[in-house]
Amino acid sequence: MPFVSIRMAGSATKEQKAGLVADVTRSLVERLGKNPAAVQIVIEEVSTENYGAGGQLIADRDAADANPREDAHAELPR
Repeated sequence: MPFVSIRMAGSATKEQKAGLVADVTRSLVERLGKNPAAVQIVIEEVSTENYGAGGQLIADRDAADANPREDAHAELPR
């Protein structure tokens, strides 16, 4: 019985998670011949305040992206 664990920073809507479950299940059925009733999937949403990459919290990185510092070389919005 396949067991799939998906861990992601932030959150997704119920519809997005349902799509992930359907897509992953379909892939295991098509590629490995698994019985769809046997496929188990857990989705874990990790707060961006509890997840870091590149030496900083994802929440801090996302906040910086939302409020970019003034940069003479930055592209202007179109």
